[in-house]
Amino acid sequence: MSSFANAVRSVHVQTIHYLGRPHVAIPRRPVGGAAAWVAADHRDEARWTHALAAEEIAEAERALRTSAAIELRRLRAEDFPLPRLAPHVAAWRRELTSGRGFLRIRGVPTDRWSPDEVERFYWALGKHLGIPGAQNADGHLLGHVRDERLDADGRVRQYKTREAINYHCDAADVVGLLCLRPAKEGGRSRIASSVTVFDRLLGERPDLIPALFEPTHVDTRGDGGVDSFCVRPCAFHAGRLRTFYHGEYFRTVTRYPGIPPLSEAKAALLDRYDALAASDELHLEMELAPGDIQLISNHTIVHSRTGYVDHEDLAARRHLLRLWLSIEEPASWTERALRARAVTEVTARFVSRKLAARRSTA
Repeated sequence: MSSFANAVRSVHVQTIHYLGRPHVAIPRRPVGGAAAWVAADHRDEARWTHALAAEEIAEAERALRTSAAIELRRLRAEDFPLPRLAPHVAAWRRELTSGRGFLRIRGVPTDRWSPDEVERFYWALGKHLGIPGAQNADGHLLGHVRDERLDADGRVRQYKTREAINYHCDAADVVGLLCLRPAKEGGRSRIASSVTVFDRLLGERPDLIPALFEPTHVDTRGDGGVDSFCVRPCAFHAGRLRTFYHGEYFRTVTRYPGIPPLSEAKAALLDRYDALAASDELHLEMELAPGDIQLISNHTIVHSRTGYVDHEDLAARRHLLRLWLSIEEPASWTERALRARAVTEVTARFVSRKLAARRSTA
């Protein structure tokens, strides 16, 4: 995407792109594949960690110098050449879209680069991987994940607090987290394969599976001008299961007028889904040190965070930079048609909820 108009996506466009997933039928057998893994499959961290080499850091520093005059939002991938990293970037994109769904990049020199340089490199890396998008209605493109000393009252987005965050997906194809500073204690990242969770659930409670493919209300916590809208948690086409899951927001949405309480079956589904993802067998805990970047697919991975204790000194407190990316993949005519239908459905549900919100405040 070379033009400024297509350089970034609004939160609405990105969300609709992400949720516009092709769907044809509910799978009756385990999905399996590269994205279906358990923790024991990935105990060897070297297999999913790329430590930046001195030559790769040097080329990034050259690109930092040559692109310094370009406004960050207008920066294009070609303005920040990374020839040595290019083969790795291509492999990372494949891993995220059709592989295990996660990786870690280690060694961004946050100790000697300025905050602006760290942000510029991170943004440019995102442009090489995909299309960055906004993370809220205010259009924030690089999110700051830190405790803002807000009450965890169920009405603020959880990344602004120190509380534990249950397993969920974000509304973008890929989410990246760059660690600037870890917490004093806790705040560890945990991930699990949503494909494996589905396969286990299918074996244990096949009666609960249909609810994963039904339109489900989700709490927006005030983003996008609506309090909630309906999404299909899972979509299946051509052997690929794509999941959007947020157990916490599926539960809290019932506080809004007109949203029915959770049925007994749906409550049981959320409880079991959470328990499977959090089980020692399925989840993988990932350490994020300063200069580490975690990249995960929101289609095949659910992620969580443990609660944490922070430093009193503001300058030492836990601080991560978040990046949301859309990734365009080649698609057949059939898949394009199915995506168009899904986009129409998602858009109609969102617009319907927004109109309802306007009527209620008129």
